[in-house]
Amino acid sequence: MKLIVFVCDDIHADASVDALVEQGFRVTRLATTGGFLRRGNTTLLVGLEDHQVEQAQALVQKAAPGTLAITMDLERYERL
Repeated sequence: MKLIVFVCDDIHADASVDALVEQGFRVTRLATTGGFLRRGNTTLLVGLEDHQVEQAQALVQKAAPGTLAITMDLERYERL
């Protein structure tokens, strides 16, 4: 299991979420601010299986070029 954190510009967030959801990914969207100019960003959290990582990255790359993607292994997760 993996967790990908995508940080994209606000203007590309809707297209990224739409592309991911259309392919069956579950997405959590957070409004974030950062960077030198303190401009608005959107952070997307996507939990997925190992074999889905490249597909999700390709979808976001097409919808929001220049997006930062951080992929982390999830050794354990629980629904509380």
